[in-house]
Amino acid sequence: MIGPMLAEAWSALVANRLRSLLTMLGMIIGVSAVILMLAIGGGVQKQVSDSISGLGSNLLIVTAGGGRQGGVFGGAGTGASLRIEDAEAIAALADVVAASPSTAVPAQVVAGPTNWATNVTGATPSWFRVNEWPVDDGRAFNEREERAGARVAVIGQTVGEKLFGARAPTGEQLRIKGVSFTVIGVLEKRGQGFGGQDRDDQIVVPLTSAQRLLQANAFRGTIRTVSVSVASAQALEPVTDDIVRLLRRLHNLREGEQDDFQVANLTAITDTLSTATTAVSLLLAAIGSISLVVGGIGIMNIMLVSVTERTREIGIRMAIGASRGAVRLQFLMEALMLSLIGCGIGVLLGTSLATLADNFIGFETEIAPASVGIAFAVSATIGIFFGWWPATRAARLSPIEALRS
Repeated sequence: MIGPMLAEAWSALVANRLRSLLTMLGMIIGVSAVILMLAIGGGVQKQVSDSISGLGSNLLIVTAGGGRQGGVFGGAGTGASLRIEDAEAIAALADVVAASPSTAVPAQVVAGPTNWATNVTGATPSWFRVNEWPVDDGRAFNEREERAGARVAVIGQTVGEKLFGARAPTGEQLRIKGVSFTVIGVLEKRGQGFGGQDRDDQIVVPLTSAQRLLQANAFRGTIRTVSVSVASAQALEPVTDDIVRLLRRLHNLREGEQDDFQVANLTAITDTLSTATTAVSLLLAAIGSISLVVGGIGIMNIMLVSVTERTREIGIRMAIGASRGAVRLQFLMEALMLSLIGCGIGVLLGTSLATLADNFIGFETEIAPASVGIAFAVSATIGIFFGWWPATRAARLSPIEALRS
């Protein structure tokens, strides 16, 4: 019984191709918009998660600045409030695996006839472990080289490509602010971070070398950042509180006085950004789903027109023995077929647009299989919901009145 009904429903749709296509247009636009928005939202969430997890797991970032000097308030990284002693004290706290002090110096780097503007990070050897960033070629500098202020450097792959081209950078010389450094290693490739920042565009040198040779006099002997690796995610908040109390005591800050440092919990930032992107994606998907409702109303209108056009046909079917349930089922199947075909085209269009969007938004979209399944389920529901009234109206027709029409 179902087979002949499906064939009859298909014949009815094919007989009015243009009308059927226009009826499905609302479903096509709605489904494609929902899938595209959810794919972009999923891509943003993945990008945020990958970017922050690439900095290291269970990581806290302590940044200098944020206090007041002479009535002027400074933001993170603007002051010289952190020193090596602070990092050493943080490393001794409970649940702290390691604490890596570092300072950032923007510089024009020269290698032979080539130069490149990049960021130079002065750090201790623990920086590679805390940030979970291994060396791909060569080696990282060691404690002895850091204490001695050795002129050695580990470079990112972007810097290697810009300065040395196809040549292997290991063993080559480069000059940072006129000071020669020997490249002893190349960092593992990390790619683009959240916001489009190239994480491979940096150079890491021993902290002592950066402080003595590269930092300006006003910041010499100070550090900008302490990266703190914590034993577990559960210990992040307690360790954050311990760091705040410790640094306030070391910096002699009185009660009520503003901190001259900032502590950022990257896990909390990830959760906040993920929640925000999820909310935005759902909002955009909800806006796109309005087209699904419009498409459902279009299906109902067309099915009502179809019932009116086929009144005589309905009367003949009932006269030769068709039940009211069979007539209702016939029109429900036509509405369902309109909805599902429109959904199928919308899924193909939405996934295609999501794939093409990769080239314009700068990161990969994430098409969740669940969103496709949900789209078909919602479309089927809409087809049945909006097709029920026309189908019921057809089933309630009197055979005699239908034959007289």
